[in-house]
Amino acid sequence: MTTIKVVKAKDLPLREVIELYRAVEWVAYTKDPGNLVRALEGSSTLVAALDGQRLIGLARVISDDASICYHQDILVRPSHQGKGIGRALAERALGDYPHVRQKVLITDAEPKQKAFYEALGYTQADEFQGGSIRAFVRFD
Repeated sequence: MTTIKVVKAKDLPLREVIELYRAVEWVAYTKDPGNLVRALEGSSTLVAALDGQRLIGLARVISDDASICYHQDILVRPSHQGKGIGRALAERALGDYPHVRQKVLITDAEPKQKAFYEALGYTQADEFQGGSIRAFVRFD
């Protein structure tokens, strides 16, 4: 039996990354592999989950390392979901940013995702109790 490892990553094999994104049906990322490479390279932190040598999960953060972390792309192969790997990825990806107060993510409205992110301490913007906030988004 192999042990799942969650490690900081660089230079992940593009073929494996594309295969992972396809496995979770995030096809917007796989349509333009060059854009995906630029996104990974532009990340402040990139974390991978490995089952042996096989890439089974990935998370990335974009941050100014002072005031904000944007938590982007937490994905785990369907065959490995529900085993704590997503939580381990999220915690490892944010591990370098305990001093950063504002942590943000945007995701679709799939119910399991809401429960997952709430379990990590996130609050949906319209349910935030810490004062009045607004979230704006623009997709071009």
